[in-house]
Amino acid sequence: MNCDDLEKAIPLYLYEELTSEERVAFEGHVAGCEGCRARLDKSRRLHRVLSECPQPEPTPELLVRCRQALDDALDREQLGWRGLLRGWRWNFGAAPAPRLAAVLTLVLLGFGLGWTLRPRAKSLEPIAPRGTEASLAGPDLSDLRIRHISEVAPDPQSGGVRITLDAERRVTLEGSLDDPRIRQVLVDTMRGYDNPGIRRDTLEALRTQRANPSVRAALLFAIQHDTNAGMRLEALKTVRGMEPGRDMQEALLGALEHDTNPGVRVAAVNALVEHAAEEGQDETVMPVLVKLAASDQNAYVRFQCQAAVRKMEGND
Repeated sequence: MNCDDLEKAIPLYLYEELTSEERVAFEGHVAGCEGCRARLDKSRRLHRVLSECPQPEPTPELLVRCRQALDDALDREQLGWRGLLRGWRWNFGAAPAPRLAAVLTLVLLGFGLGWTLRPRAKSLEPIAPRGTEASLAGPDLSDLRIRHISEVAPDPQSGGVRITLDAERRVTLEGSLDDPRIRQVLVDTMRGYDNPGIRRDTLEALRTQRANPSVRAALLFAIQHDTNAGMRLEALKTVRGMEPGRDMQEALLGALEHDTNPGVRVAAVNALVEHAAEEGQDETVMPVLVKLAASDQNAYVRFQCQAAVRKMEGND
């Protein structure tokens, strides 16, 4: 390794990205080169200063949007012709010319046969085969085993929703949120589906149905148990203004006392103040606010709890 190579490798060395062989060569050169040793010491001091600077964390909402965009991009890459052709390109690149010609001939033959037999196959197969898409206005969902949900798209103008999912085949459900079958799919999705972007879209679709008991229960469940902080925040925003009740108070207190995200705890404080104003003073809320006003590990949460105590006591 010469001096130019070492200068380029310094960042990789400091972030421990060099292989064991590269690291041995790097340290061997530094041991015998005074100029490179000085250059490395200067970079180390800069690295130390930068590591002490505060590192802003992305907001939960940004993480949700980025993950959803990534999921959508992966779906397009996996299902689109571009991803398929790219895979062929890499496989064909190393293939001998005769083998490549044979493979292309088989592909073209397959397309030709598929196009020729398409009308006949359609007439013999009334049920959509696995992997195709069907739009069902009113299917029986009782025995439908959902494997993957790729889209939940509410329509603000009509009040309806479109759900695209994979079960025995790809199915698109379209209809009103008043349809109990569609609403149940959305409630189950919000409570247990593993994609936070889809859960977020589902919550958005269910906002207008939050007075429904099953939707209300799913929102309160999300406040306490959803694994994504952005989803918990959205659920807290959605329940504000809902009919107060003991179930809501317990969910808000649970979030305030046990959530690990300070932003979620602050949102829970604000929702509790509104809840208390609508429902009336409750002896279980004030002690929790007083305790956290003095003991919460986050200064802003303590400040918000103190402000809530003053407001509920009528001093603000």
